[in-house]
Amino acid sequence: MNRDELHRMIRVDQAGEFGATRIYAGQIAVMGDRGPHSAEIRHMADQEEGHRARFDDMLVKRGVRPTALHPFWSAAGYALGAGTALLGPEAAMACTAAVEEEIDKHYSEQLDRLTETGADPELAEMIEEFREDERQHRDAALANGAERAPAYPLLAGAIKLGCRIAIRVSERI
Repeated sequence: MNRDELHRMIRVDQAGEFGATRIYAGQIAVMGDRGPHSAEIRHMADQEEGHRARFDDMLVKRGVRPTALHPFWSAAGYALGAGTALLGPEAAMACTAAVEEEIDKHYSEQLDRLTETGADPELAEMIEEFREDERQHRDAALANGAERAPAYPLLAGAIKLGCRIAIRVSERI
């Protein structure tokens, strides 16, 4: 595995964790502290902030160029979070479940590649740790009514597609 491939992994993962913080910020702005799942959302937001901070540190230490799309991901993430929260608490949970399902797949693919090549045990360990948190977020969202959201299959499908596009674009730009 070469340096460029590792930098792409770090860049896209940092962008994804940043986007997650913005999604939760949008949800919290709409739902506040009184929503039925606000404590759960706040907990997940705090974990994502910790993930983002660790990837920020890795970017700096390793001299990885961040994505040029941060302003776009900031606005898009916030809008997605606020928009789903406006649809109701189940839609906010549907957003989390869909995003985390795609992130689980993404992190698993990265771990497979890192394991196959034996490259960068530090990055592999961090991704494995974060993947477990993301799986817990997905499971919590499903347990809190994600699948009861209005038009769940359509909503989840659109969000998953958006995640896949964001991953591919952030790897490159």
